[in-house]
Formats: sequence, C-alpha cells, structure tokens
Amino acid sequence: MEIQSSTRSPSTDHNDIRPNVTDHVEIKPNGLHFNEPPPIMESQRGTTFLRAVLNGINALSGIGIISIPYALSEGGWMSFILLILVATMCCYTAILLKRCMDVDPEIKTYPDIGERALGPKGKVAIAIFTNFELYFACAVFLILEGDNLAKLFPKVDFKIKGLKIGGSRGFVILSSLIIIPTTWLRSLSLLAYISTWGVLTTLIVVASVFWVGAFDGVGFHARGTLGNFRGFPTAMSLFIFSYSGHPVFPTMYTGMKDKKQFSKMVILCFFLCTIIYGTMGIIGYLMYGHAVESQITLNLPTEKISSKIATYTILITPFAKYALIMTPVAMAIENKLHISDNRTISIFVRTLLVISNVIVALTIPFFGYLMALIGSFVNSMVAMIFPCICYLKICKSYYMASRYRQLEVVIILGILVIGVLIATVGTYTALRQIIRHL
Repeated sequence: MEIQSSTRSPSTDHNDIRPNVTDHVEIKPNGLHFNEPPPIMESQRGTTFLRAVLNGINALSGIGIISIPYALSEGGWMSFILLILVATMCCYTAILLKRCMDVDPEIKTYPDIGERALGPKGKVAIAIFTNFELYFACAVFLILEGDNLAKLFPKVDFKIKGLKIGGSRGFVILSSLIIIPTTWLRSLSLLAYISTWGVLTTLIVVASVFWVGAFDGVGFHARGTLGNFRGFPTAMSLFIFSYSGHPVFPTMYTGMKDKKQFSKMVILCFFLCTIIYGTMGIIGYLMYGHAVESQITLNLPTEKISSKIATYTILITPFAKYALIMTPVAMAIENKLHISDNRTISIFVRTLLVISNVIVALTIPFFGYLMALIGSFVNSMVAMIFPCICYLKICKSYYMASRYRQLEVVIILGILVIGVLIATVGTYTALRQIIRHL
C-alpha cells in the first residue's frame, strides 16, 4: 500500500449502535448462539451494585452518543420526547427479562429466555438477531474510523497496485488491516480492559464537544426546528440503537451479588445514560443545528485541541472493541461448522468476516443510515419485541392472577405495537435513505 499526499478535499457526504457489547472474552457459543453475551466485570463473590451500574452504563454508552445530535436534527426538538420514551420502554423491557429469569433458575442468558418462551426456534431467532447486531455494529466501527481519519488527514490518498483509493475508503481498508490480527487472538484480556473505559471515554467526548462550543468559537447559536415528523422514524431508530444493551442484562443479573437490586440498577443506568445522551444532543444541536453531521466529530474544527481529544477518543473505541464484538459471531460460526479446534481455519474464518465487514462498510458508507437500519430492524427486535413476547409467554400465570398485572399487560402490548411500527416504518425509511444515496 502506498500513501501519497493530495490537495483533494475529502468527501463530505456523511449521511447518517450496544451493542454496545463488550468486556468479556470467554464467550462460548453453542450452534448459532453464544452462551455468554459480552459481559461484565465481576468478582468471584458477585458484582456489587456500583460495579453493576458501571457495567450497565458501559453496555449502553458507546459510539451511538456521537449520533444523538443528528437524531435531534432529524426529528427536531420534539424528538427529545422520543428519546425519553425510548429510554423508558427499553428500561422497562430490561426489567421484563429479569422477571422471565425469575421463573426458572436454569435461565442464564437471553437465548435461554427465548428457548423457555418459544422453544428452540425462539433461542435461534434471538441468537441470529443478536449476532446480526454485533456484525453490523462492527461495520459501523469501520465507517467511523474511515470518516474521522479522513477528516483528520484530508490530504492523504492511498494507492494499491496503481489503484487510487481516496479518503475515507482508504482509511476503512487501512483500519481493517490493523484490526484483522486482533480478531485472531484467543485471549482478548488486554482489549477487554481497554474497553471497560467506555464510561470515561463517553464523558470525555461530551466534555470536549462542550468545550468546542463554549470556548473555541463555535457557540450555541443554532435554533433548530420544533418538530419534523418525517424525521421521527430515523430519530427513533438511532435512539433504540443507543439503548440496546439487552443481550448483556441477563448475564449482569446472574452475576449480581444482590439480585434484588437489579431493577434499581437498570433504572439508574438508563437514567444516567439519558442525561448523558440528552446533554450531548442539546449541545450538538445548539452548536450546528441542521448542519450537524451523522457523527458530530465531523463538524468539529480540526485545529482545536479539544476537537482532537474528542475525535481521537472516539477513534480508540473501534480498535479496542472490534475483536471483542466480532468474536461471538466468529465463534458461533466455528462451532456450527465444528472447526473451532482448527486454528488455521479459525483464522481464515475470522479474516473473511472482517473482509466481508469491509465490503459492507464500503458499499453502505453511511454511518447514520446504517445505524438507523440496525436500530429499526435489529435493535427493535432485541430490545422491545422479543422481551415483550417472552414475558407474555413465560409469565402468563403471573399476570393473569392480578388485575393490576392485567393492566400492565396493556402497557406491554403498547410497547410491542410501537416496536413493530419502528421495525417496519424505521426499516423502510432507513433502506429508502440508503438506496437514495448509493
């Protein structure tokens, strides 16, 4: 690969999640599912309440935070109500998963809940959607790397055997070459430790963006619009992407020292994340209004130190988390094909996964629209639809015995309907936007 300078400006066609899923390495797949969703810091005696809160925030907070201002620009200030609504519904469905687990102590993971509610097909369905979420989240990582590195180094082009590859596309390929060896590792403990800094990196990004607006001459002068109903599906999809940590919650519940505090912990996690997301959304929207990019880091002036801190902090995340997130997908495939013990074939499979991820990132280089597609098609199923269906199936005798619980069923059915609407309208909207910009 040959790198050369150019005076050409980088492409600015940045048209806008888990899972953030992270932190554990010993993931043991079984068929098409992984038995230990990317996990959490846990002591031998169980996770304390404070550590569980940190784990929960780390599971929820991630790269989705840089798209929150864009989500507000799509839906206007009224979409702030949607942010709170999505946070409330996703928090409630996380508690529903806990109730499902209380029925049977043998239930340890999200796919186990699906199996108890819907049989083997339910277990496979949840596993497939969860692995889709992980796979496409990795593609979003690559797009993020390409866009932000092209912003930092606008005069860099790449040549591969005489073929000139410009800007963000070249950086996507370069990033993948750096990432590929990390996916071959059997022990990812170092990356796991780096990824546990997710809460801190989120706060650093918010503080840096605020500093740019308050002290680096950008200001908070954009007024925005009150509401844009056409943008609501995109805004809702992006919000769901940012709140979908549900594959991790069953493992967190199992590992807590005092399981009675799980619901309180979940509520606190969602409350704190909503404050963080809301703060970033308000700051970013007031700074750039409808001119805000799908990644707010692309709007920041590159010559400012605070901008560089925000951008470089965001760039660290994909390199630290990519292998952790892709490993469950790779191990599920290896286990299904019975090749997990063959080191050479394992490396080959993981390399092919990264290559296919690069193809996705180059084919659909739209950070916001791809995130919206993941949020509407995948995360709405994982965070809203499946928890409601599983609860209604598993806990039928529980809620039928109480009039109060029967009223609660009406709320659950309402969430289920909203989830289906987001999955249909949001997916259609995201696909239409992607096709329009191809």
